[in-house]
Amino acid sequence: KDVLVTGEFSIDNIPTTYEVDIKVTDSRDQILFSKEKAASGKFAFTLDDYDMFSICFISKRVEGIVGRGPPPEEMSVKLAVKRGIEAKTYDDLNKAQKLQPMELELKKLEDLAEAIVSDFAYMKSRERQMRDTNESTNSRVLWFSIFFYGSFYLD
Repeated sequence: KDVLVTGEFSIDNIPTTYEVDIKVTDSRDQILFSKEKAASGKFAFTLDDYDMFSICFISKRVEGIVGRGPPPEEMSVKLAVKRGIEAKTYDDLNKAQKLQPMELELKKLEDLAEAIVSDFAYMKSRERQMRDTNESTNSRVLWFSIFFYGSFYLD
């Protein structure tokens, strides 16, 4: 489906004796984005389908520091993630096609409508898969019950 995901992050109050890394992975543990010594930044990637992904911020001591310093008292992370149609920017399209403000809004609405139709088609296919699984399970339980009661009755 090529689902676009964008994000922006910033980390405040990082002590000088610590570094913070960011790593974004999908459900198959493939690294989608990684950055070392990250205090702030942006990221973007595409997913094949609506998949789960995890965003990890890893705080660690700077190598080469002698002694044990106190752990950081408080660091704050600000994270904004957009997915799908929310993540799409229209600035480049507007510059390339020189659209009027009304035309740009119509393009946004057209893309939103396409995303809704696509989501409904996806939900319909998932509903069909769930219904098939449910019917298959019901059939198996019925035959198991018949076999169980038949063998119980013959004993």
